[in-house]
Amino acid sequence: MFPIEVFFAYTSACILLVLSPGPDNILAIARGVSQGKLAASVSGTASGIGILFHVVAATAGLTLLIQTSVVAFYVIKFIGASYLIWLGIKVLRNRDLILIESVEKKPLSNIFVTGFLSAALNPKPGLFVLAFIPQFVNPELGSVSIQMIVYGFWFALMTTAGFSLMGIFSHRLKHVLQAKPRLQGSLNICAGLTFVTAGLAVVFMKQK
Repeated sequence: MFPIEVFFAYTSACILLVLSPGPDNILAIARGVSQGKLAASVSGTASGIGILFHVVAATAGLTLLIQTSVVAFYVIKFIGASYLIWLGIKVLRNRDLILIESVEKKPLSNIFVTGFLSAALNPKPGLFVLAFIPQFVNPELGSVSIQMIVYGFWFALMTTAGFSLMGIFSHRLKHVLQAKPRLQGSLNICAGLTFVTAGLAVVFMKQK
């Protein structure tokens, strides 16, 4: 059902996607710098589960509904864009996403919810999953739904591992930030702008 050459090509494509800069891996990196390895892992896991949510939705036909229903598309787009822009503005105002000072740590449940909502409420991954994964699915090799779930689960697993590792290793940046305090503010501004830009990209996203 899963030819090795196809699975290898799919895995390679997924790795490139995971490494591409975006709001979700920036979240994991920020958690790693500010709160340590466990927080980074929780954020990365939340993003992976958010991707899995889109995979299940695509397999169940919900993403197809978003593609074909104008009302559903704009409702989901409004919710996702609003959340991303709100996160970005919050970071730009408070400059507290990346912190090295001794502050009260955020609960892991809060970190998980933020990471999950960032991925799950963004309609772009859902539409991307619907367009990307089927390219590797072959109806002649068995159930299309099973293939979608397996490929999607693998993508979500790589997302979890990739984002978590980025966050874990980013903890080493703390020493650099301590030596260069201004860099902390610059990174928060960049992170905030990334969220706002991602939200605006959703706003201008057209229904296909």
